Amino acid sequence: MQEEKKLSLEQMEEFLEASQEWQFAAKEREEIYEWLTGVLKQHQYGQQGRGAKGLLRRYLAKMTGMSRAQLTRLIARYREAGAVKEQGYRRHRFANRYTRADIALLASVDEAHETLSGPATRQILKREYNEYGDSNYARLAAISAAQIYRLRKGSAYRRQRTRFSKTRPTAVKIGERRRPVPGKVGPARERRAEGRQE
Repeated sequence: MQEEKKLSLEQMEEFLEASQEWQFAAKEREEIYEWLTGVLKQHQYGQQGRGAKGLLRRYLAKMTGMSRAQLTRLIARYREAGAVKEQGYRRHRFANRYTRADIALLASVDEAHETLSGPATRQILKREYNEYGDSNYARLAAISAAQIYRLRKGSAYRRQRTRFSKTRPTAVKIGERRRPVPGKVGPARERRAEGRQE
């Protein structure tokens, strides 16, 4: 977005009245931000009165096609930093409370005790710190049973310790199809027959 000459506030007002039915829209965001910064600096937006600020906002909205809320945010950014710049996306992440060393320590405890339940493991970790004074267990001493299960599901834990259990054969044959034995009544019929006799 380029202007051949810089407009004064009076010229902006005339322009807005003359172009009421026109609508402008810019394409490149960086270009819009540079242009906005230039206009706001040229007219010293922070030092203007309420009426002049309103006129500038209407002019900027007309030229950029932005909403009032968008312009309010961009002007606030200009007032903070002295320029309208694109803000980089920052994803919010909570700080990790337990380090890789803590997870490795939990894995070693689980290996030594053959992966006990969460509450039992929690008691072991608490005892290591409180009774035996091992400072390595300082963070793990206050861990909850639920957090132990969460850490065990994590990739860092699984890299330290992978547990395999053999498939156990089932004692009861579920869903086995076989032909009935002649003269022998099934369990459901036996129960019904016992109910009738009583």
